[in-house]
Amino acid sequence: MSDTTTSRRRSRRALLLAAFVAGLALAVDALLVEPFRLEVTHHTLREPIAAPLTIAHVSDLHTCGLGRRERAVVAAINEAKPDVIVISGDTVTDWCKPEAQSEVLKSFHAPLGVWIVFGNWEHWHPVRHLRKFYEDAGVRLLDNENAQIRDDVWIAGFDDLKLGTPDLRAGLFGIPSGAFTLALFHSPAFFDDLAGHANLAFAGHTHGGQVRLPFLPPLWLPHGSGSYLEGWYERAGSKMYVSRGIGTSVLPIRFHCAPELAIIKLEPEPRG
Repeated sequence: MSDTTTSRRRSRRALLLAAFVAGLALAVDALLVEPFRLEVTHHTLREPIAAPLTIAHVSDLHTCGLGRRERAVVAAINEAKPDVIVISGDTVTDWCKPEAQSEVLKSFHAPLGVWIVFGNWEHWHPVRHLRKFYEDAGVRLLDNENAQIRDDVWIAGFDDLKLGTPDLRAGLFGIPSGAFTLALFHSPAFFDDLAGHANLAFAGHTHGGQVRLPFLPPLWLPHGSGSYLEGWYERAGSKMYVSRGIGTSVLPIRFHCAPELAIIKLEPEPRG
């Protein structure tokens, strides 16, 4: 065997070994590192409100209880000291009992309340005595309904677009004309109907793509995502924030798409 042939074989083996090591490193990152590397994003907006308002937006927890990831979320929320916490659905997951979410929800506290809406997973895995379940956890469910959380701020929550029956009229019924309104729903495609009817909306569902290859579009997005992926969108005078979410769906991996807790601070618009 010639030295050239031997050298080529060694080079191929080295390349195969390098590829294996790189693949293993990526797999470890996607499975054991990135799903737990919570990113807290901070946003500030000027809005027609009377006083500052800080909102913590939680989405797609897919929780089995108060574990490593959930404790990081609770700690980040406690550090941010939000006035209100909004949860845009998919708190449950398929391999854990829905009741597992209760201890996590009980860990969330805010002066103006913790508000939640259904995602598609809540329809797949409903809990018994629904209203009491959320009330016992200290969370208020908004199912095509609304509430006043401050003299100058209302919040409206809508059923899931994918598996539920969102009702725009019912969800907004009774809110005074011109009142500053937050809207909460799971699937961002519902923004196509809501835009122009609320000031600020919050959604999740997309997981930001969950697995993102550099320079390429998401490999897959769930039905109900519409044309939305993550971050801010504006239409007909309404703004919407789509969260990448906290947990994972289908596969317990994330790549190039870290879990996210969004902290949005609203400041009053300057007078005059």
